[in-house]
Amino acid sequence: MNYLDILVNDIHSTVIATVDNENKPVTRVIDMMLYDDHGVYFLTAKGKEFYKQLMEQKYISLSATKNKISITLRGYIENIGYEKLDEMFDKNEYMKEIYPNDTRKALQVFRLYEATGEYFDISDPSHITRDNIVIGDTSQKINGYFVGKDCIGCKLCYSVCPQKCIDISKKPVVIDQSHCLHCGRCAEICPKQTIAKRF
Repeated sequence: MNYLDILVNDIHSTVIATVDNENKPVTRVIDMMLYDDHGVYFLTAKGKEFYKQLMEQKYISLSATKNKISITLRGYIENIGYEKLDEMFDKNEYMKEIYPNDTRKALQVFRLYEATGEYFDISDPSHITRDNIVIGDTSQKINGYFVGKDCIGCKLCYSVCPQKCIDISKKPVVIDQSHCLHCGRCAEICPKQTIAKRF
């Protein structure tokens, strides 16, 4: 929930991707206005092409960044109509000027309710932080570089790791996924080719 709080209250404006009727990607900037235990909420007007794409595809990918922190999410959305609309306007006062009085009825609320993604923080460049985000009843595959059982403990991987996030006190050595840049240098230098990327 802390990452969703950062997304909604600190970053707020995100880039959302869908696909158009020629199956080409389309992006637009959309504000994330609310979150709770059931997901993240945003809205759009019923007359927009974006609305039509949301209704047809029921899936989005979003990216947001501010002050060297980024959040990405991809997952399923649902239209919940006017539910939470007033709450969103109360929390996001600027919307009352964009859609005054009853004109807000042109809008519909969408909830991102089942998604996976990532939090990535490079505000301390020598000690980056990466973490997985899961919304709803779904699981996320942990991706990154992992060391296999054929590791000989030569420590060459550590010597080329920009973040020095490999524990070389063990054999096989262990890559700390929460600080890994996914640069792949460890896999390139491994003499046994026992370091592999999982997707």
